[in-house]
Parts: sequence; C-alpha cells; structure tokens
Amino acid sequence: MLEDLKKDARERMSKCVQTFQADLKKLRTGRAHPSLVEHLKVDYYGSEVPLQQVASIAVEESRTLVISPWEKSVVQAIEKAIFKS
Repeated sequence: MLEDLKKDARERMSKCVQTFQADLKKLRTGRAHPSLVEHLKVDYYGSEVPLQQVASIAVEESRTLVISPWEKSVVQAIEKAIFKS
C-alpha cells in the first residue's frame, strides 16, 4: 500500500514538473511571443474558445503583439479576456 502511494505521488509530481517546464518554455524574457496569449479564453457567441480561433496573433516588434480579430464583433470580448488574464 505504501509503495502504491509513493508511485502515485511520483506520477503526480512528474506531471507537475512537466507542466511547469512547458510553461517555462513559453516565457521569453524581453520578447513578445504569440504563445503568451493564444490560449486565452474568449466569449464567442456564448462559447469559451481560445483566442487563436477567433483572431490572428503576430509579433510586430520584439515587444509588441498584434491581435487581429476575424470579426469586428469580437473585439470587446478579446479585450475583456486580455484584461481578465
């Protein structure tokens, strides 16, 4: 029983470490990168969808992201999602 608990704890901790490492890969000091915002949830006609499904995200300069929605009606929802994050 104790071995089962240890095994379960190792698996859970390993998953946490993997998730943390994936998050660290997204961080780029001093540089903007689309992965910083592409998974923000946006309210799109009553559904929560990732930002990357309702807009294109591009790097204009090293510190500037340009988010271009495909529909003008979703601009306020995108702003709200960004401020909420």
